[in-house]
Amino acid sequence: MGARAFVLLLAGVSAIVHVVSYIMIMADLDRRGQKTNILLARLLFGRYLKAYKEATVKETGRTGPLYGVCITAILLALAFVVAAIAFTP
Repeated sequence: MGARAFVLLLAGVSAIVHVVSYIMIMADLDRRGQKTNILLARLLFGRYLKAYKEATVKETGRTGPLYGVCITAILLALAFVVAAIAFTP
């Protein structure tokens, strides 16, 4: 496995972690009584993420752990894809 394939594998894993954490955020918002729509999830990404952050800050005084995981995973996926492009001969 070459360096480019390995970096793309890391990008894929990061993207999967992002999607799973985002689904968990939406499930948490549903448990808190805020309705979410899975069909419009990509369009309302910022709204749901902001609502999760505000709800967890209101309850605990800190942002919830899924907030950081979701943001970090998507930024890592972006960085890995850029790195994979850099490894292209």
